[in-house]
Amino acid sequence: MNILLVGSGGREHALSWQLAQSPSCAKLYAAPGNPGIEAHAECVGVAADDIDGLIAFVKAHAIDFVVVGPEAPLVAGLADRLREIGIPVFGPSAAAARLEGSKGFTKDLCARASIPTAAYVRCTSAEEARAVLEGFAIPVVIKADGLAAGKGVIIAETREDAEAAIENMFDGAFGGAGAEVVIEEFMTGEEASFFALSDGTDVIAFGSAQDHKRVGDGDVGPNTGGMGAYSPAPVLTADLEAAVMDRIIRPTVATLAAEGTPYVGVLFAGLMLTDEGPKLIEYNCRFGDPECQVLMMRFKGDFAALLHAAATGMIAGADAPAFSHDYALTVVMAAKGYPGTPEKGGAIRGIADAEAGGVRVFHAGTARDDRTLVAAGGRVLNVTATGKSVTEAQARAYAAVDKLDFPSGFCRRDIGWREVAREAE
Repeated sequence: MNILLVGSGGREHALSWQLAQSPSCAKLYAAPGNPGIEAHAECVGVAADDIDGLIAFVKAHAIDFVVVGPEAPLVAGLADRLREIGIPVFGPSAAAARLEGSKGFTKDLCARASIPTAAYVRCTSAEEARAVLEGFAIPVVIKADGLAAGKGVIIAETREDAEAAIENMFDGAFGGAGAEVVIEEFMTGEEASFFALSDGTDVIAFGSAQDHKRVGDGDVGPNTGGMGAYSPAPVLTADLEAAVMDRIIRPTVATLAAEGTPYVGVLFAGLMLTDEGPKLIEYNCRFGDPECQVLMMRFKGDFAALLHAAATGMIAGADAPAFSHDYALTVVMAAKGYPGTPEKGGAIRGIADAEAGGVRVFHAGTARDDRTLVAAGGRVLNVTATGKSVTEAQARAYAAVDKLDFPSGFCRRDIGWREVAREAE
């Protein structure tokens, strides 16, 4: 197959690395790609949100299959446009992508399908939200309804913080994403990420991971798009995974299919493992970032064929996803200032040294200035290693981090800390 991968981040670099190894892949293009993806695909100058440009490229280059990495093109209807011209695409329709595009939509679906999640209220004005807030205990969760690059969630520890978050969202702190706000009860437990692939009717599990959202060591500071992750997440036991499939994933897919908006693609469920069992925090309609990087390090098999089976309604007959028994752990190298205003343009050297011994450095936000690799975003690199334990994978990842020459970058030094502590017991 001639495959087009849409996107330019660390997730897409990891996807391109796996797709390029697939026996089913004859030619891989990436739009627009990044300097790391260039090693695995022909990068083309079409932006991920240029839907007309992407459609024109597909028609002009005999593309057989499209894999969409980021969420924004899906919410904007890229998958619908591709299906209209008969091109199989791994990614949901705009209607189904509302699972990520609108947190209120997902909460309402959970209510209709009796899917366990936090109690919530949707609000369309600051005045309404302030009134609703009185019915919630503190701490409380305030969420911008729309896409906010993983940053539109505030855990308010005081009522004053909650009111300030409400005001900021309705004042445009997250653009149009905050035109509506969801107020949720605060759930207690450990978070985990679970992935499943759906062809609109059938669904299969695709592994677990644990992310680290806060910017600082010890899970302090503001939320980010993710500062690191590891896979699998042992806290998500086989019994818990079965419960997630039965109580959360399958009811979601069945409800969307019954309502005429079948879900095709990957379902990324953010979970809270509570004393009452796993509950859904939120859905993403794409592979997580940086969770994708650790999943791809462990995946074994023809990745392109598996995604194509999901895109064409054939997942029930596909080989079950196979993964290495090793753990994978990724450390995000971010530019100073992230998650605020990142310092761009900083030179990056030493990647070849860091990758010695099987470590992979996925490019998340890089560019070339002449022949020098430089930082071009908030999250810049994903230093990813494997090991027989999380402790071993962590040690190998940080040894690679220390070989990088990236003065304007920083990272957390405790990715995987929960599982490292459990392994030491």
